[in-house]
Amino acid sequence: MTTATPPESALNLSSAEVLNRDCFCRTLNKDRLRAQLEADPSLQGLTDKLLQTRSNLFSSNVVFVSKKVQSHIESVVEAIERVATLPGYQAQALSRALPIAQPAWGPRGACMGYDFHLSHQGPQLIEINTNAGGLLLNAALARAQEVCCKELGDAFVTGARQSGLPQAIFDMFAAEWQLQRGDQPWRSVLIVDSAPKAQYLAPEFELFRQLFAQHGLQAHIADPAELVWQGGQLLYQNTRVDMVYNRLTDFYLEEPAHQALRQAYEAGAVVLTPHPNRHALLADKRNLIALSNDTLLTALGASTADRKLLAASVPTTRLVTQERADELWAQRRQLFFKPVAGYGAKAAYRGDKLTRRVWGEILQGDFVAQTLVPPAERMIEVDGVLTDLKFDIRAFTYGGRVQLLAARIYSGQTTNFRTPGGGFAPVIVVSDEETR
Repeated sequence: MTTATPPESALNLSSAEVLNRDCFCRTLNKDRLRAQLEADPSLQGLTDKLLQTRSNLFSSNVVFVSKKVQSHIESVVEAIERVATLPGYQAQALSRALPIAQPAWGPRGACMGYDFHLSHQGPQLIEINTNAGGLLLNAALARAQEVCCKELGDAFVTGARQSGLPQAIFDMFAAEWQLQRGDQPWRSVLIVDSAPKAQYLAPEFELFRQLFAQHGLQAHIADPAELVWQGGQLLYQNTRVDMVYNRLTDFYLEEPAHQALRQAYEAGAVVLTPHPNRHALLADKRNLIALSNDTLLTALGASTADRKLLAASVPTTRLVTQERADELWAQRRQLFFKPVAGYGAKAAYRGDKLTRRVWGEILQGDFVAQTLVPPAERMIEVDGVLTDLKFDIRAFTYGGRVQLLAARIYSGQTTNFRTPGGGFAPVIVVSDEETR
């Protein structure tokens, strides 16, 4: 373990904050990671290819958070999903969505992702994703990581390495099936994305295929253009598809290549997860406007406790309109601008970096302006040089319950997998005690 001598400024910092600043351990055992990813013989060779072509997918470091932060994140997720069940909330969210988002077939939406920045005011929700990638990759990464700072022993209380997580992930999909199909037999599942072999997280698709196959299901990976809607059934290679695990970023299935899947979903002929209804209720960034507006939450019937928690945890968000253009431009240095249906930080901009040209494009598009919450920092060693990188925390959830916390370490305006020393990193939960 390598740590720096804490200066006077370390007074009153939490243990997690000090460790993120002063612990420079490189803890990833790549042989163990290879073993975790290649537990099935059919996946042998996957890790070498993965690490060669995606050198910044996995960080060799961990990120530390306190028990208090972990508990706060869990409470925020629970509160938001309670609010999302309120009739008034659902009515306003669905009123701006396309017709395909109106049906609620039952499933809750697998692999939800809630992204947080850590601030002195506590965790701040940055966005919600219905197609959050990385759950199985991070489960394998967490199990593969060596325990950093072993002398702290039982101080590490994270459940990230629990051996039962893969089973819990499969059970999530089984629950989705039962919510729509009840006791009907479940025979097949298709993992769908556009040009799946070309996707950056394509190796995770194979991990999911393996997980489903281990439980006796016919499991395949496909481009939605390969699907056929015929005779009231969704077909892949002339075989009926029971469930689709949806990794598409065409959230409302508008593209021509997605029409077979769209028709099957609208007819209730396939269990699709995650699905358009869930995106409209949670991941559309206009929902952050309501979630950060206490007056509106009161009118919608949210409880006092939930309103208080969300007021402290969701940065104020406003819709970008021509009428607000002058006001928002004047305040731009304190704002972050995001497209309402964006994903993966695409077309998202820090206000202090805006040019007039980009501002004009924002005004012509559908954007929200969120109060800027700078990400926390993690000091790590990169090629022998101590480097300050940024990180956020992603809570992978299902049905309002957190399954796994993971970090993404990066530099630049937004998260990416191009930063040396960056990438996915396990989250270690440590004591709340302040340290000197």
